[in-house]
Amino acid sequence: MKIGTKILILFLTLNFLSCKGIAQETETKKPITEIDFSDKEKSSIPKPIGIINDYGQIFTESERTELSKILYDYDIETTRQIVVVTIDSIKPYNDIQKYATDLGQTWGVGTAEKNNGLTIVVCNPCRQIGIATGTGTELILTDEICKKVIEEKIIPEFKNGEFYSGIKKGVIELIEKWK
Repeated sequence: MKIGTKILILFLTLNFLSCKGIAQETETKKPITEIDFSDKEKSSIPKPIGIINDYGQIFTESERTELSKILYDYDIETTRQIVVVTIDSIKPYNDIQKYATDLGQTWGVGTAEKNNGLTIVVCNPCRQIGIATGTGTELILTDEICKKVIEEKIIPEFKNGEFYSGIKKGVIELIEKWK
């Protein structure tokens, strides 16, 4: 296949996947039997801008492009969606794991039928990282596996100031374990 054709396919795929899909709009309504105070927290969640949401601006343009390609290719191949978010603050949240979970649910990461999304949130000023999995994802990528990937792949790179390298190594490891 010619390089021009490959670039055109990649461009069209990126544009297509950056649109909000039907699965993300599907929401399961459940009866509320108690007062829910989490709306205040959820209102602090930003709108998604794609599969890489670099609000904390820790990646270069070429790093975002390279990581997007890895994630989009994986999504096309498996229908499993991984979203990376960098942010400067998780307020009013105190727990980045809860923030990552709420963000993934609010954005509709993964397909609604399989609940096969994975959300990685990095708060550089907070010095925190969280990985939230959908219920379909956590059958394979358990909390223990995610914690091990953070500790062994991501954090060592972060300690050297290599944020992109840490996220890329973590994403590749998670993809390997998710096969």
